[in-house]
Amino acid sequence: MEKVLNQQEIDEMVRAARAGNASAGATGPVVQPWDIRQAGQIGSDQLRAINQLHEAFARNLATAIGGYLRIAFGVSLVSAEHLTFREFLQRIPEQTYLASCDLAPAGAIAVLQLDLAIAFPLIDILLGGEGTHSAAARDLTEIEEQVLEGIVRIMLRELQNSWNAIALEFNFGARQPILQTQRLMPPEEKNLGLSFEIKMAETRGTLNLAVPAVVSNALLRKMSADFSHQRRRSPAEARGQIQKRLLQCFFPVELSMPGLQVPLEKLSNLAPGQLLPFSRNASEPAALAVEDVPLGSASPVRVNACRAARVLSLKTSASTAGAP
Repeated sequence: MEKVLNQQEIDEMVRAARAGNASAGATGPVVQPWDIRQAGQIGSDQLRAINQLHEAFARNLATAIGGYLRIAFGVSLVSAEHLTFREFLQRIPEQTYLASCDLAPAGAIAVLQLDLAIAFPLIDILLGGEGTHSAAARDLTEIEEQVLEGIVRIMLRELQNSWNAIALEFNFGARQPILQTQRLMPPEEKNLGLSFEIKMAETRGTLNLAVPAVVSNALLRKMSADFSHQRRRSPAEARGQIQKRLLQCFFPVELSMPGLQVPLEKLSNLAPGQLLPFSRNASEPAALAVEDVPLGSASPVRVNACRAARVLSLKTSASTAGAP
């Protein structure tokens, strides 16, 4: 059986429909889709700061190792990005040098990877050679690992100096086989991946670092805080800051009666206790000047035991008058 609506029910339905359309057209928060996989990605400002920090690290490392070995040693930053530990391991060759680094006091572990194309020449120089690269495809021996460990410690020392903003220590852990390295952290854990190119003599190779995001985010927060504190002020902010500081500055102020003339005869006959009359009424306003710049007119008064000036008029400079 169909229900027949009366006029009152029809009016209520129309009002409800109109109210719904009005609420739908009202302004509200803008909802945008968000990809959870983008969480923890480095922003453009943060990436710029990270690059500047590690470009300085690359220069310091080149100077430190080049001076230690007395060779031409070049280091340059290639990339800095957030990636998973699985992605980091997929980018390194099967035969390489991997070492774990203990990060104190964070209690985390970072991973350092150095190409054997650079490791063998470094070992050759440390053992008294000329830094030639052996073409033989082999792994490092235990003695070679111990020799190379000194260079790795220099790398970690320079990295620690670059990260001194968060008081983080990079301590050498141990040489890690690639299968053992996979157990250092979960495969999907986010890391700050840093890649450097190393040049020495006729050889080139890469140095890669994986720092857990829990540690790198602390550095990013510190750098962001420093950037916001030291951000460049706009002209209006800079002008306001200068005006605020000028309010605390002291300037010499003079209250005088310029243009007074006295005959030389009276000046030559001056003696202690004599009066020197001026051709000007003492009740007339005196000239008020700041740093020899006329400011206006004032009359001398006294406030308790201090001398003072009662400002009568102020002059408007041409620059002030022309200002909007």
